[in-house]
Parts: sequence; C-alpha cells; structure tokens
Amino acid sequence: MANEITLLIADDHPMVRAGLKSMLSNSRIQIVGEAANGREALDIVLKVKPKVVLMDIRMPDMDGIQALEAIKAEKLDTRVIMVTTYRSTAYLLRSLSAGAAGFVLKDISREELLAAVYSVAQGTSLVDSQFLQDVLRNLESAEKTNESPEDLVEALTAREMDILRLMVEGLTNQAIGDVLGLSAGTVKGYAQTLMHKLGTNDRTQAAVKAIRLGLVK
Repeated sequence: MANEITLLIADDHPMVRAGLKSMLSNSRIQIVGEAANGREALDIVLKVKPKVVLMDIRMPDMDGIQALEAIKAEKLDTRVIMVTTYRSTAYLLRSLSAGAAGFVLKDISREELLAAVYSVAQGTSLVDSQFLQDVLRNLESAEKTNESPEDLVEALTAREMDILRLMVEGLTNQAIGDVLGLSAGTVKGYAQTLMHKLGTNDRTQAAVKAIRLGLVK
C-alpha cells in the first residue's frame, strides 16, 4: 500500500519486539526489520531507510541514543521514537538533544503507540505529555538555584553519587539495590538524603537538578 509507514523495531528483548509487532498489526504500518542492538539498527536503517524507528534506549553494542546520533549524522529522513521502561529525565533530555522525534514509555497503550507512530511519520514530534510536563516544570525550578556544583559534589559521598547516577537513569529503589548490592530500604534512605541535600522534593526534581548542575551526564 502506498500510504503504509515503513518501520523498524530495535530492542534487545525478543518478547518486547514480538509485543510491539503485535500492537502494530492490522494497521497502516509495515514492519521492515528488527534489530537486537543499536549497531544492527543503524545497519538496517542505512539499507532499508524506514520512515520510523522504534528504538529502545538500553541496548548492548551501541545503545539507542548512540544509534540515534549516528542516524541523524547520516541526514536521513528516518524519524526515531525512543522507547524505554524508565521515567528517566536524563534519557529524555539526551534523546531530545540528539534529535529524537518522539519519546514514549513501554507501558503505552496500542492506541497511543499507533497515534505516536502516525504523528511522527507525518512530521510531528511527540513526547509522553505528563512526563514532559513534569520534567519542564522541574527544569524551571532547577534554574532558580544559586548553588554551585562544587558545593554539592563536596556534600555528596561516593555511595550517594553512585545512587544519584542510577536515580537519573530512572531505576527504582529495588533496581538500584540489585545493581549496588543494597536492600531497597537502604536505597530509599539514601534517596531521601540525596533529595534533602539537593534541596528537592521528589526524584524527578533531584534528577533534573543533578543534570543542570553537571553532577551527572
């Protein structure tokens, strides 16, 4: 069909790729390829030149944002929607800075996913609206700070910095604990201390402020 939207799915989990394929079935979307990592995605994009890519962020052998940057460097018409499990401020800001046309969470409904693909294919940018509003509101709040990064770095311990980096990636207390070998309760205590030291009221504000001050890249 002439009005079909060609699409590539890039995700390192076969079940996720299968789920996305199922969600996109019986629509105007033609799936022209699958990739299990960013490098595969880039190779397929260069060969097939799909209209849209659904790109997971956390993948081996070139992550999704690195693949997005490589695709944009080729100046192709392909538009990329970043897809992630994590409500990560860092991921959102990095994705938009690298030229993503969309940013959606993996708990998106079929109707929302189809609408996102159709909108991006038509040239519109689309980001999970509630998440974007939260981030923008907290960015505005963070801009009002008079604290210097040096003051905050001195105030944070090495363990707190480890936890802050994982908080910025959007990991839950349990997931952070799994990475660092701590209990979820211990991580929660660290997170509360971090938010107090950063002068913020929630994790999103803490992540935004950490990024704005250059504590976390």
